[in-house]
Amino acid sequence: MSITNNLMPMVPELFLLGATFALLLIDLFVTQARRGLTHFLALVVVIVTLTLILRGSDGVAVSTFGGMFLKDAPSDILKAFILITTGAAFIYAKQYLVDRGLFQGEFHVLCLFAALGMMILVSAGNLVTVYLGLELLALSSYALVAMSRDSAVASEAAMKYFVLGAMASGMLLYGMSMIYGATGSLDLATIHAASPDLGENRMLMMFGVVFLIVGIAFKFGAAPFHMWLPDVYQGAPTAITLFIGSAPKLAAFGMAWRLLEGGAGDFDAWWRDIIAWLAVASLAVGNVIAIAQTNMKRMLAYSTISHVGFLFLGLSNPSSVGYAAAMFYAITYALMSAGAFATVILLSRNGYEAEQISDYAGLARKHPWQGFLVLLLMASLAGLPPMFGFWAKLAVLQAAVAGGMLWLAIVGVLFAVIGAYYYLRIIKVMYFDPVDDSSKAGLINDPQLRLLLSVNALLMLVLGLFSGPLIAWCQSAFGVSS
Repeated sequence: MSITNNLMPMVPELFLLGATFALLLIDLFVTQARRGLTHFLALVVVIVTLTLILRGSDGVAVSTFGGMFLKDAPSDILKAFILITTGAAFIYAKQYLVDRGLFQGEFHVLCLFAALGMMILVSAGNLVTVYLGLELLALSSYALVAMSRDSAVASEAAMKYFVLGAMASGMLLYGMSMIYGATGSLDLATIHAASPDLGENRMLMMFGVVFLIVGIAFKFGAAPFHMWLPDVYQGAPTAITLFIGSAPKLAAFGMAWRLLEGGAGDFDAWWRDIIAWLAVASLAVGNVIAIAQTNMKRMLAYSTISHVGFLFLGLSNPSSVGYAAAMFYAITYALMSAGAFATVILLSRNGYEAEQISDYAGLARKHPWQGFLVLLLMASLAGLPPMFGFWAKLAVLQAAVAGGMLWLAIVGVLFAVIGAYYYLRIIKVMYFDPVDDSSKAGLINDPQLRLLLSVNALLMLVLGLFSGPLIAWCQSAFGVSS
């Protein structure tokens, strides 16, 4: 294949790379008073990249550079929603960053580099490409968390994230080296084909898969590898938490699917049990500890762990049905999470960090529309019908049952009921608790944020009522007939 034919499937990634470098150079000559130009150009870059992906999405699987980069329907869908979430993060973050003196070009550049890493990760056809995309995402995320250099809490969160992230990357790399030693290849398709006939190398391969799963679990924030997630989510500026708490979950699913389907080879009957028990641990830890939280960001962090448990229900069925359900859940959660963290920004008027659940007291009476939006988002996260989140939970539960994991589906239902409590508590605080006149919380003066949050929250209801097309899109990407 000629170099031109190799590069054509990578046009969106190449454009994003070049445009991000150009934005970095342009930002050097932009004064702080005109920093909005960088913000506008970053949104243009996201929109153009998204357009290139959608125009080139024909459902035909293409392999380039000797199988190192794969373009197929699942990767196109994941990339599209990664960019949509990234663009939403830019709009949500603007006024928040301005109020705190953090509205710098570095934010947009690092987010775009992180998005590029995510796009590479979901298209990886080789263990080297997986690691390249993962580290580009991780290094950008570490820098984003540490952006507020004057904040001791943010610096501590960045250090924890960096140290634990380095350990997880080392474990993942060690697992990759074991798999290479067992199969003699770094290509995922070759590994999958070689895994049934490994002979004496079978045990080495199994150890390698265990380390792969540890790396996957850490990047998701699954229990018991969740220790970084609550501190990082709480310590980072909320605008940064919004980004790292939404789009990277799509990339983490893409990595898990590529590695478990390819890198884990013919061991699905074995690794699915590990994924199932990780799901149980995540559901238990996330839902139970979230109940005790009074800090909104920390509560959402533990709820993230529980949602990872639900996503793992889909992965516990190593088939097209399970992968389609898990991808649908990842997309749903990314949209819900972005909206949920945006509600924290919404109440952060004049630089006040409205992180306490008590800051939501009486919100629905003071600002009925904004209270209604928060209600929609919390109801969707809780999985109440007919909200969008309900159909996502139903999809992964059905996938677990179809994969012979009835016991796991029952555990999922039980923890879904438990998890509804702390989301309903937010609704109760907004509608029934007395207004705290001493609270400094108030609506941020950002019409763009309010408009986007309205669209985001209303989508939870609209997509809940008309979720069929998106579910069918995910299923068709994996060849599942609806």
